[in-house]
Amino acid sequence: MSGIRSLLHFLLLCDPSLKIPKEVPDAFRRPPSEAVDNVNPLIGNGGDSPNGSGGMIPSTAPPFAMTRWVAQTHENYVSVTPYNYTATTIHGFQGTHQPAIWMGESGQVVISPGAGQVQPRFDSRGMSFTHEDEVTTASYYSVEMNAIEGGQILAEQSAASRVGHLRFTFTDTRQPYVLVEATRATVLGSSNPGNLTYPHGSIFIDPDAREISGSNPERQDFIIAPISTPAKHWSGYFCARFNQPFVSWGVSKNNTLFDGHMSGSGTLLSGYATFSPNVSEVSVRIGVSFISIEQARKNLELEIPDGTTLEDTAMMTRMAWAEKLERIKIKGASKDQMQTFYTGFFHTLQYPYEQSEYGQYYSGYDDAVHQGVSYTGYSNWDTFRAEWAWLILFAPERVPDMVQSMLQDYREGGWLPMWKNIIETNIMVGTHADSLIAEAVLKGMTGFDLEIAWEAVYKDATTPPINDTTILYFDRQENVDYEVRAGLTSAYEEKGWVADDAHSESASRTLDYSYDDFAVSVLADLLNKTDEAQFFRQRSLTHPFSIFNSLTGFMEARNTSGAWAGPDNGWTEGDKWAYTFDVVHDVPALIAYKGGNATFVEFLDEHFDGGHNDHTNEPSHHIPYLYSLAGAASKSQSRIRQIAHSNYNASINGLSGNEDCGQMSAWYLFSALGFYPVNPVSGLYVVGTPFFDEAEIRFPLSNATDLKITSNGAPSKPYINSFTINGEDIPSPIISHNQLLGGGTFEFIMSCSPQAWGSSTFG
Repeated sequence: MSGIRSLLHFLLLCDPSLKIPKEVPDAFRRPPSEAVDNVNPLIGNGGDSPNGSGGMIPSTAPPFAMTRWVAQTHENYVSVTPYNYTATTIHGFQGTHQPAIWMGESGQVVISPGAGQVQPRFDSRGMSFTHEDEVTTASYYSVEMNAIEGGQILAEQSAASRVGHLRFTFTDTRQPYVLVEATRATVLGSSNPGNLTYPHGSIFIDPDAREISGSNPERQDFIIAPISTPAKHWSGYFCARFNQPFVSWGVSKNNTLFDGHMSGSGTLLSGYATFSPNVSEVSVRIGVSFISIEQARKNLELEIPDGTTLEDTAMMTRMAWAEKLERIKIKGASKDQMQTFYTGFFHTLQYPYEQSEYGQYYSGYDDAVHQGVSYTGYSNWDTFRAEWAWLILFAPERVPDMVQSMLQDYREGGWLPMWKNIIETNIMVGTHADSLIAEAVLKGMTGFDLEIAWEAVYKDATTPPINDTTILYFDRQENVDYEVRAGLTSAYEEKGWVADDAHSESASRTLDYSYDDFAVSVLADLLNKTDEAQFFRQRSLTHPFSIFNSLTGFMEARNTSGAWAGPDNGWTEGDKWAYTFDVVHDVPALIAYKGGNATFVEFLDEHFDGGHNDHTNEPSHHIPYLYSLAGAASKSQSRIRQIAHSNYNASINGLSGNEDCGQMSAWYLFSALGFYPVNPVSGLYVVGTPFFDEAEIRFPLSNATDLKITSNGAPSKPYINSFTINGEDIPSPIISHNQLLGGGTFEFIMSCSPQAWGSSTFG
């Protein structure tokens, strides 16, 4: 027995009120995996506000699962997740499709066990629990709850991609029942929880088949969907199959129970079944679909067929995580760092998530079912920075279908996605699918139509949205069509900037469109479209500096006339400090505009020392690496370590900002290994500072070679004295994607003090 556990037993003897946290049962540790054991799904669930939280939930599901299953402590909506660590009651177990805390829920289903009187109301069905009675892993969750009328209910949970698997054990309770909630009152937006709508769902009970099935059309983000593709007939569907016979059953509608009813439709709708008082254990498998109830039933039978135990399901899901997470083995990390690293890895492999169901998918763009593979949950403004590069390295088998899915969205809806949550939501700015596609092609991904890809990104770069000259397209604006590159016609094409007196977030748009133009030029080059490559390359290199104010030394929004609009106008989740550094595709020109390497480094110092770096938002993520590109690598090394220490740890508050579909964790993972994709479509990485003594990497790509990164003493030595790749000296802090996949040995000699390597500016 470990020393820590011995101490806990000693404390328990001294104070019987203390409880030893539950351990994962041996049956749910198969197969053995140190990496999976270090996943702590509670990391990033804390925080004092939606923006101060990682927005993550302790869900169970395999990588990229359609549905993630989580204990329900709250009724979630935009800015509220279904589980929060501060809660003391659990109201059910939710199959959620909410991809991020600032996005809406869609077509969820909730399974709520109980004993005694059936409780359909959320507020009435909550059962108290303590975190000492929880077990949270990537593939298995359990909690012991106090039943409302006495006794305890042990809930255990695992899941496949489209099927949840739950087991309830009733001890000293009244007659067991399980409620299946189809619809509820749903909150629209985030500013007013009283702004409710009531979706109309359906429920069907088949006692002979031991099934409760139904539909739920809730889609909270419908209010910001493009008006030309409203997904009118979209719904989530479910089919729950139980292992125990029903003693009685009924429907709850508007919180009124109708015993014996076998179907129902309408609002605030649930179905329920009771079981024999002699039954102590009830298992239920819940297939979920975006196509039909019948497809939900097929998904159930394909993924968790009859006879599958909860242990079997959890083992399959754990195996899926182990296959991915065991591809990186690190040495020299503390327990906290191990959990931070592998939980981050876990976070990066959740989105985009599967929307297709065994060769077919529902598309909300044309409201039809199609043949093919589809994904949703594309937070492109966030993930183009590093998360996508991480997926190319560690989930390359998924990337072609993820690109193909975006091209299908283009064919069916007319545009590539910006922020797709079932369909487009017009959230954030820029058409960063251009970057995702260009980077995928640059890094050798195949299996999608390159001409359609070119057609789609070319349209992004050249076609303004409807009524571009009269609609502001501000954040989450309702009753508008596709936002895409709003402001393309205001002044951008002729003068180089998006006009602040014509469009919201104008300065950020200008810089984002410039980067996207560069991505388009990269794709054009790869497809031998020389004239187009030259045109977009030139536009990408000149337009960013059309908003550089040489009198202040900062980027600044401009009006149509050319007048400066003010230093605080026109920004998206950032300010003049963050965005003045946001020319990742032409850092040498940015340095020149700031007067050269030395003055640029001084400007970076002013940025960090003045408290302007906000790592909780993505525009700041690349900034510490810019020192290295200005000949001051030792300063990059120092800043990167400071950021990692301040913004990441293994607590519930272990993410300082929203995870944003993996981007926050992708920054940490790349940085911990020692490099980062500052310009994602360059095929290059900027060297930072490895965090651990050693990392061994097995890339999934068949043409990649295993990589060993050695940096002895790195945990206490942040500075690089020298760097070699397979014995060859690397004098500058740049490595290529091909060097990475070429594998072998990356050897860093680390130091306690700043070194000359990569730091010629101060040499």
